[in-house]
Amino acid sequence: METDKIEESKKEKQYPETNSIKKSSSDLPHHHGNCKEEVLKDLPTEDMIQAVSEAMKQLGDPMRLRIFWLLCHAEECVINIAAIMDSSSPAVSHHLRLLKNAGLIVSERHGKEMYYKAADTELAQKLHHVIEDIGRISCPE
Repeated sequence: METDKIEESKKEKQYPETNSIKKSSSDLPHHHGNCKEEVLKDLPTEDMIQAVSEAMKQLGDPMRLRIFWLLCHAEECVINIAAIMDSSSPAVSHHLRLLKNAGLIVSERHGKEMYYKAADTELAQKLHHVIEDIGRISCPE
């Protein structure tokens, strides 16, 4: 019976109701010293990771990746983006909506046209640089 209470206590520490992450290496089930306190102290929460995860998920699609790269360098309307991507306007609109929902691009109306460009956020800028570094793609001058 005492063993059951100990096991239950371990489960509560490991899987608390709030889904929070352990903050102390002394709470870990194994004490082999690989996970240092300073790493655990700065471990991002689920909320902190959610936006990055969603952005990276959206950039996992080649068409969205190309559109995002283009919009990092130019502000364009759906019709021009569709022509550049050799795709239909509805397909491009779908990709733009997903990129916008992920916080990677923004839109602005000019008259009857909606124009899109990369969001002026740290996340969008860093992902842009990562894309260029990994793909060895040069930015236009």
